[in-house]
Amino acid sequence: MAHERDVPGAVEGGADRLHVVGPSADGHGLSPEIPTVSAVCRDTEVPVFVLLRLNDTWTTTGGELTRLVGLAEDYLAVGATGVSFGFLDADLEVDVEVCTHVATSLPNVPWTFHDAVDDTLDPRRAWRRLVGLPGLVHVRSAGSPRGMAEGYDDLLASAGSDPTIAALLMAGAGLQAEQVPWLLRAGVRAFHLDEQVRPGGSRKAYVDSSLLRSWRRLLDDADDAATRQASS
Repeated sequence: MAHERDVPGAVEGGADRLHVVGPSADGHGLSPEIPTVSAVCRDTEVPVFVLLRLNDTWTTTGGELTRLVGLAEDYLAVGATGVSFGFLDADLEVDVEVCTHVATSLPNVPWTFHDAVDDTLDPRRAWRRLVGLPGLVHVRSAGSPRGMAEGYDDLLASAGSDPTIAALLMAGAGLQAEQVPWLLRAGVRAFHLDEQVRPGGSRKAYVDSSLLRSWRRLLDDADDAATRQASS
């Protein structure tokens, strides 16, 4: 979400986590303004994660890195629960050194590696580099830079073949309703929604509680079915 006016629809619709981003040219978002984060946190008790990203690439500089850590501390001071970030090196590999630096600079702060993972050259190697990073709670991925429409099959196969991936995965961009039950059966329990819960699928529209509630029911029903199947 990019505005505090998204909060009522998200909370009333049953969201269990909010992700705050600022606008960017590439659509992946940049770090939002501190007053925006403060307003979002003030209006909800739902955990709030905030994007750390200062340019439209997946890389960062030493100067930016210092500023990102400072921004994170400011976000936490106004009520954020955690942060979201992800950096790649010049070879389009997960930049473990930079990610570890940010994570260890924010001890005990949970964080999500965002969809930069979908731009790595070797997703399997990327996952191996991510597992075990300090504080990491989720990896948001659609399996492809083109979204779930292209990446779903590979993403489902990865989750189904490795419980560690399934536990960390937050299914991302372009998630479709019919994909949810299969991902749940593979062990995935985190899902990222955006345009799906905005009227007309427009990012200019605020989150609609009824749209989100329909997804909440879908997730809960499919989760119950997956649990029953696993225990039978």
